Amino acid sequence: MKIITIIGARPQFIKAAAVSKELRINNTEKIIHTGQHYDSNMSQVFFEELNIPMPDYNLNIGSGSHGFQTGNMLIKIEEILEEEKPDCILVYGDTNSTLAGALAASKLLIPVAHVEAGLRSFNMKMPEEQNRILTDHISTYLFAPTEVAVKNLSKEGITNNVYNVGDVMYDAVLHFSKLALQKTDVLNKLNLNKGEYILATIHRAENTNDVNRLKNIVESFNEYNGKIVIPLHPRTRKYMKDYGLKFSDNVKIIEPIGYLEMLVLEMMSQKIVTDSGGLQKEAFFAKKPCITLRDETEWVETVENGWNVLVGTDKNKILDALNNFIPLSPQKNYFGDGKAAKKISEILFRG
Repeated sequence: MKIITIIGARPQFIKAAAVSKELRINNTEKIIHTGQHYDSNMSQVFFEELNIPMPDYNLNIGSGSHGFQTGNMLIKIEEILEEEKPDCILVYGDTNSTLAGALAASKLLIPVAHVEAGLRSFNMKMPEEQNRILTDHISTYLFAPTEVAVKNLSKEGITNNVYNVGDVMYDAVLHFSKLALQKTDVLNKLNLNKGEYILATIHRAENTNDVNRLKNIVESFNEYNGKIVIPLHPRTRKYMKDYGLKFSDNVKIIEPIGYLEMLVLEMMSQKIVTDSGGLQKEAFFAKKPCITLRDETEWVETVENGWNVLVGTDKNKILDALNNFIPLSPQKNYFGDGKAAKKISEILFRG
């Protein structure tokens, strides 16, 4: 089977590292990189350190409005699909790259396989929610990471070719955690000690593009009486400058880093604070308490299990969680057996 994989953002690179390896055992795969994440720290380093096959096509779309990104991706992906004539295309998650790839293929009557199908935050103001719902409804193969995701699809009338394969991010974390500890020396490089810091990330538009939400996050971090380490996303840096916001000395700002170094920072942290979907799961896999700077999450299992708390951008809630949040129950296994990539490859090979 000839498969074209379409990726463009950091979390998708990580998932492709697990899945492409399995796909290429019995299938022919080509990769389109849309260029949605386009600088070296956000893109190139991932291909190098995770040994992901280099893209056959790089669209170099870069940043821009949702319309600009999705429209330009759609045009270029369609041209490639018409030339390559794949048997199937594979997309991940909920980005503009996901939607553009799925839509281009669907219009050409090429089957679409969606990894991480069925996730729902039930907040249609989020671009990611729109992308994932639209992609699910035009997909031929729906690879759900959890039983909750399967149920979400069923509620929307999608029951054919739905497979609960587990979470490919769990595959990646199991594989790369050991490699990360062997290959990286990030704690020494950043002059950090195990367990002395909270790891934070902020990147979602709902937080960065709203001055009040971002101000509340920054002020709560500044008022915390402890060390916070934050790899600062380029968009967050830009908006902080625009709004005149600055972190205090207790917040250590570092440049965006590669996946292996990020895994080590996660494993060695006290807690993790984030508005990222993927990092909520990685916190769970690393058995770290997670504080989520959102009002809802698609990873409801982590909240229900007591390992993730939703604080939005309420300053008092953030500070209380930074100081006091500790999970009280043992973890349950929601995310499979670490063999999701193998299952996806076998299902696609069978057709």
